Amino acid sequence: MIALAGFTAVQIGAALATAFVAAFVRGLAGFGMAILLVPVLALAVTPVEAVLVTNGVSVLIGLSDARFIARHAERSALVIAAWVILAVAPGLWLLSITPPDIARVLIAFVALSAFAAILLPQRAADLPGHLHTGATGVATGLLTGFAGMPGPPIVPYYVGRAIPRQVAKASMLLIFTIASTSSLVSGAALGVLEWHYLVLAALLFPAVLVGNWLGSLAFGKVSDRLWRSFVALMLAAAAAVALVKLLS
Repeated sequence: MIALAGFTAVQIGAALATAFVAAFVRGLAGFGMAILLVPVLALAVTPVEAVLVTNGVSVLIGLSDARFIARHAERSALVIAAWVILAVAPGLWLLSITPPDIARVLIAFVALSAFAAILLPQRAADLPGHLHTGATGVATGLLTGFAGMPGPPIVPYYVGRAIPRQVAKASMLLIFTIASTSSLVSGAALGVLEWHYLVLAALLFPAVLVGNWLGSLAFGKVSDRLWRSFVALMLAAAAAVALVKLLS
């Protein structure tokens, strides 16, 4: 098979298809790209590669949403992001010392937790307390480093509150972009980030850009109930496929 930047043509093709679908979900929901992309990538490459490649793509697509983020993000996102920065490196270090097979199973279960989170009942729009906000930031950082998935703690924090959808989406995107950037910096500091991970991230970016654009067109044009149902279905499907393949 033809190899490019250390990856086979089959791996790159599967990654492109998954990245497009995952980016569409991100554009529509404001989250979900890593939750869908990391478990699938981790079946073809090592978990460390899957996490860092996904974080590379997340940084690139986050920069393209900078204007929307600056206009709508809630101030709490900056507080959470500060805690995320502190917790990413420990999470990535744990991933680097965890056997790949065990890491793949744990990552799949993280995806399942995101599915459970989206089913939680919606709360009032009031901003959670400092302890809740700090714990959300730490959990997000650890999961960003270990699984490349900042979504599970962040989704209930924003989507679970009765706030405008634009505010929830922009706040999550701001945290995801900062978390992914911190993961890449931590990966370089720990010596686990290799140049070909960034090459694959760049190769996936066009598919992610198109998928995200199409998802953004649908954002706001569907009912809240349909939106939540669609996201829950996608998250459940991704986690189920990963678990079936891992445990069969």
